[in-house]
Amino acid sequence: METLQLKKFVKESYGLNVKSLRKLNGYDNENYLLTSEEGKKFILKKYPFTKKNISLISAENNCLIHLNKSSNSSYPAPISSCNNEYLEIIDSKKDKYIVRVLSYLKGKFLGEIQVNDNILKALGKLVGNLSKHLKNYSNDSISSRKWEWDIQYLNLNKKFLKYIEDSNERKIVLYFFQQFEENVLPILDQLRTSIIHNDTNEWNILKSKNEKLAIIDFGDLTNSQLVNEIAIAMTYASYDKKNPLDSASTVLKAYNKIIKLTEQEISIIYYLMAAKLCISVCNSAYSKKVNPKNTYALISEKNAWSMLKYLIKTSPIHAENIFRKALNRKVNKLKSVKKYIKERHSVISPIFSLSYKKPIAFDRAAFQYMFDKDGNTFLDAYNNIPIVGHSHPKVTSAISKQITKLNTNTRYIYDQLYDYGSRLIKKFPKKLNKIYFVNSGSEASDLAIKIALSHSKNNNIMVVENGYHGHTQRGTDISHYKFNNKKGQGIKDYIIKVPMPNTYNSIYSIPKNKIGKKYAEDAINKLDDVAAFISEPILGCGGQVPLAEGYLKEIYREVRKRGGVCISDEVQTGFGRLGKYFWGFEMHRVIPDIVILGKPMGNGHPIGAVITTDKIAESFGKGVEFFSSFGGNPVSCAAGLAVLDVIEEEKLQENAKSVGDYYMRKLNKLKKEFKNIGDIRGSGLFIGIEITKENSKKPDTELAQKIKNELRKKQILVGSDGPQDNVIKSKPPICFSKENVNEVIDSLKSILQKNSH
Repeated sequence: METLQLKKFVKESYGLNVKSLRKLNGYDNENYLLTSEEGKKFILKKYPFTKKNISLISAENNCLIHLNKSSNSSYPAPISSCNNEYLEIIDSKKDKYIVRVLSYLKGKFLGEIQVNDNILKALGKLVGNLSKHLKNYSNDSISSRKWEWDIQYLNLNKKFLKYIEDSNERKIVLYFFQQFEENVLPILDQLRTSIIHNDTNEWNILKSKNEKLAIIDFGDLTNSQLVNEIAIAMTYASYDKKNPLDSASTVLKAYNKIIKLTEQEISIIYYLMAAKLCISVCNSAYSKKVNPKNTYALISEKNAWSMLKYLIKTSPIHAENIFRKALNRKVNKLKSVKKYIKERHSVISPIFSLSYKKPIAFDRAAFQYMFDKDGNTFLDAYNNIPIVGHSHPKVTSAISKQITKLNTNTRYIYDQLYDYGSRLIKKFPKKLNKIYFVNSGSEASDLAIKIALSHSKNNNIMVVENGYHGHTQRGTDISHYKFNNKKGQGIKDYIIKVPMPNTYNSIYSIPKNKIGKKYAEDAINKLDDVAAFISEPILGCGGQVPLAEGYLKEIYREVRKRGGVCISDEVQTGFGRLGKYFWGFEMHRVIPDIVILGKPMGNGHPIGAVITTDKIAESFGKGVEFFSSFGGNPVSCAAGLAVLDVIEEEKLQENAKSVGDYYMRKLNKLKKEFKNIGDIRGSGLFIGIEITKENSKKPDTELAQKIKNELRKKQILVGSDGPQDNVIKSKPPICFSKENVNEVIDSLKSILQKNSH
């Protein structure tokens, strides 16, 4: 409708002489600031005509009339027309609209001013009084509303997830959807309900000159859980603040003085805040697609994403404890670490070792962050098993969905086995085209040796010093890292041990480019009745040591000449972790005969595999039937398939390359500054930092252990390994970011500075 026609309508219907009509921001409707000839101001709202809109607008007017009985300055009031109606219908030839007029409230939006603690307290009080005024109010039209902007119906927003273009942002939203389903949905029906405003954001709260606050825009009214009202207010009041949870707590404390929250309500505020933010970013993403010109719909998007990324690395326990302290409620007391250890040792043997001098009792984790039972957040720069990130929602969803349908063994036919197997095989050279699914890397190592012995008819296995291939008896036999331990079993007769071809600590004083060939020549001299040669492309337990250049090419050729097979243990190095390479053997420009997979394959779900050739599989197939009760079950296959999906969708191999290269550059810069860093090595996000005595290659085990434990105090997780346990290992989930790298580097630098002489 033209502005002139609208002015004419206002004159006829409301008896107001319109001096000006200025269009304001709006989401689903048109808003105008109406100024009369007499200088009075009003808000005019115009909506598309639908029966649903008539019902909701009438209900909103009814609610505002109710509220203004309690306060005539905190809420806008509906203005009746000359017909004593609170809404009017405009029926033009082209369109049909609903129009209503509200009183104008003076003030500046909180989004326009510097918000301090006094304003936050006033906000909590305002929202508390609003809840108090609505406590005994009811309206059938509002109560029957079921829509995306109501937190209790969070799942209705799942249809908008596809519009979030950044896969790394999309996974955060999906994670919080799952957290809501786990922690909030089960208790929703136990919570107090009320009609709530549902949108107390900084552009709906006005501050007048006399410091009083008012609320406008009641278009999102809904009947929901009462705690949602304060959670929403806390979210918008804090999502642009330096210390969001402190700001949120200030609002909460003031609200609680008017409406006392229950223990149950306090326990879920963290999840409700995250849910509101998810609703906001989902609808912003959708709005960008369908109405990109509506910038008002995107006004909160930047802050919402910033807050979601803050919450993903914030422990729910930490958030709840802050809220509880603000309300003078008891913080949940936890058992001491000593108590946890005592309980642990009452049921399992102490042979299951614990990390760190002061072990950590963990509660949950999200992507590259782990949260202990005290609410502390730890940056995980170490756990290589959850390769795509702890609790990745796509993987957890795939597992839970499949286990509700079917979980059986490979003696039956089911789609998941082929779907995953065929997808996995595409990641390998064409000759590696047969899979044996098992439950772990250890079991895969065991099977790989069994296949090699059967196929070659030879008897000996050649292994590399400091190699590790599993905990089974056969795995221990072939793992120098285990059998050579001072408590180990010693070397078995059928094992041929060769030195670790370490370029940094080479046993040969020759040029670097000749070291690999020299190690290979000496190993070849020991080849006798060899069934298999097995090695990791980068020796993890050896101290993140990449095999010297050219080593594998020489060894593989000679092993095959003698009828043996070549096995690459990719349990730690596979699935894109190395950045430039999806599999570790690719960095050595060789193709093995057998590949061992495990650990990250299912992102923590127990799954492993042996990959080999048609020829070897056919040979092995002539023997006794192979069967694994759980190997290749539908749930494991679903997990594995989800991992491959995530690696591709989130471009995690590319991330491992770019972040890994950045990590190495930062570490090499530190190496120049600190003489205790002897070597930096690895590839992608599989990195070793060798700690040595100053200006020498002598291992400094004591300092390495100090660094590891000092990083733990700074809430960063790393490991240590190598023959002298002097190599700091960093092999984080490959969603690790450059920001995470900076945190590690800054902490490492601080520790080294304190220990430099």
